[in-house]
Amino acid sequence: AESLKRLVDTVASDEIERVNKMEESLEERLKSQDKTYQDYISYLEELVREFNGYLSSTKVHSNPLILSQPDQLKIKPIPKTIIPVPPVFNAGQYSKEDVSKLLGRVTAPDTKPENRKIKPMETASTQLKPTEQQRIQNREKSDVKRTLSLSSSVTKVREYTVPDVSSVYHISLGKAGRLWASDSKGNLVKTDLQGNQLQKIQTNGGYGYHIVTHDGDLIYTDRKNKVINTITLNNTITEFNKTVDWEPISIHSSHINGDILVGMIKDGEAKVTRYNKKGKEIQNIQSDNKGQGLYSDPHYITENINGDVCTSDYKKHAVVVVNKSGQHRFSYTGQGSQFNPFGICTDLLGHILVCSSPLFLMSGDSTVYLLDQHGQFLFLILTEQLRFYLGLCVADENNLHVGQYNTNTVTVYKYLQ
Repeated sequence: AESLKRLVDTVASDEIERVNKMEESLEERLKSQDKTYQDYISYLEELVREFNGYLSSTKVHSNPLILSQPDQLKIKPIPKTIIPVPPVFNAGQYSKEDVSKLLGRVTAPDTKPENRKIKPMETASTQLKPTEQQRIQNREKSDVKRTLSLSSSVTKVREYTVPDVSSVYHISLGKAGRLWASDSKGNLVKTDLQGNQLQKIQTNGGYGYHIVTHDGDLIYTDRKNKVINTITLNNTITEFNKTVDWEPISIHSSHINGDILVGMIKDGEAKVTRYNKKGKEIQNIQSDNKGQGLYSDPHYITENINGDVCTSDYKKHAVVVVNKSGQHRFSYTGQGSQFNPFGICTDLLGHILVCSSPLFLMSGDSTVYLLDQHGQFLFLILTEQLRFYLGLCVADENNLHVGQYNTNTVTVYKYLQ
């Protein structure tokens, strides 16, 4: 269906270009004829003035009206012009069968099904250990979810600083107590939870442009060169994918299946593209079921526990949420006051947490909103006038890490119990 849509768009674009050229040609011809008539009208007006001069003249011997001099009284005929032939639209002829041929058809083959070959069970228990470990991990995570709940108050746990950044626009949680933090100047720093710098790279990103994958690799967008790069644990930089004409501005790695979600912009358009772990494009999310664009500036992106894709869109002044199929579920636009969303994340309970700071980071209230997974406002976790909250993430200990504008300090808060 996607390739058919691209084909239809190409044909429609070619036809529009051809019609525009026909219109330009017709318009030039009409302008030429209009000039011909205007010149003839000017000629007649000049002739009228000349005849009026003859009528008021006292020189009888040179007056052509009296002497009947035919050459001087001769009037040029009306110029000949052609009637333009407008283009005619011939509607295309197609049927349901034609569309079916273009899209293809799923058929059941006549091949006789074969019995599956069952591999004998191995006597060694080593094959069962990873599965059992996975079961234990899933059971532990499920137990944590059952025991977790929202706390009646929000408590500041501690603070740490991220070296070599001027602000903390985005935080990506890594493994073993490691995280990556960045500012608006392209500085991307790896640190531990005590603020000790472990690594630094220079990029040209600005907002939610990096994430750590389930395998521990850092993946980040290069907006200027329209490319997505990966840095492995042994510091090998590889190209994940090129985005061609689109500028990648935000990225997220799914904790459900490892898919990579990328927010992109191009010439006033915006979309979220899903790639598998090998970099193959498998989904584009751009419009709702009415054909209206979902995004304008998807500068932060995350995924909820139910597979929803949650995007912080600064120009839309909204958190835009679609399900895993790309269907629009809801857009949250704040609680009356102006809503300018920045960093966004989710937690184990499916809550959506999003920062909102004043326009252009001028004076005003800065807040962190807490929503349920259906977009219902629960409460404000934080609200400050002298701080500008930008980046945030929920770490392994289920505490909220919040970065701010104009300071490299990250503050950790406990809001679950």
